[in-house]
Amino acid sequence: MEKYTVDEIKKILQQDVVDEAFIERLKSDERSGVQKLVKQYENKMQKEYDEFQKFITMSIYENELRYSGVELIAGIDEVGRGPLAGPVIAAAVVLPADCWLFGIDDSKKLSEAKRLYFYEEIKKHAISIGVGICTSEEIDRLNIYEATKVAMERAIAKMDPKPQHLLLDAMTLPNVNIPQTPIIKGDSKSVSIAAASIIAKVTRDAYMKRLGQKYPAYGFERHVGYGTKEHLKAIEENGIISEHRQSFEPIRSKF
Repeated sequence: MEKYTVDEIKKILQQDVVDEAFIERLKSDERSGVQKLVKQYENKMQKEYDEFQKFITMSIYENELRYSGVELIAGIDEVGRGPLAGPVIAAAVVLPADCWLFGIDDSKKLSEAKRLYFYEEIKKHAISIGVGICTSEEIDRLNIYEATKVAMERAIAKMDPKPQHLLLDAMTLPNVNIPQTPIIKGDSKSVSIAAASIIAKVTRDAYMKRLGQKYPAYGFERHVGYGTKEHLKAIEENGIISEHRQSFEPIRSKF
């Protein structure tokens, strides 16, 4: 075997395709730097394989529907049920069958950088996307569960083309006349619901960052409306604004 330098081997292992026979030969190379590179390469390959397997598992619901003749399958999810301030935002996403988003997951399990990466990929490849918003005022008037359904209905209404089937995270929408499948922990079990959770999360985070610029005393860009110590202290010192949910505790008891 030709004697490559460690740097040369590193560059070879960064290529898209590496000959397995080359890897096997590297395993007999006694240089510690080479063995470290081999270990890193094998870890990378294992991660990619795991992501591939997870994606296949998360595509089961979509593939079963496609086999039955349904093509436009929308995953739907929402972000913002728990915060003390800001809207609840829902997204609905129809992905094409050949959209391979390896590594996608529930938005809560992804880093901000990963969410932003998948957000751009979803926007680029999706057949249809709809986003629906329900304001804090509507949340107070309807209750958060009903407001969540309204946000989802609004997201579906904005889709073009319209979906033929809905995959939802553990709920149904009685007012929507489209076949539906509720999936418990759906944002971890369906690639379409995971995609919707990412669109909703990135959209709401951007909304809360803008709110933070408008009301700098509250730190919305950091806690996105949740009841953190920083947020509760800001409420104590500055009172509430129109974006606060007055039906939520501890705001309800204090104002």
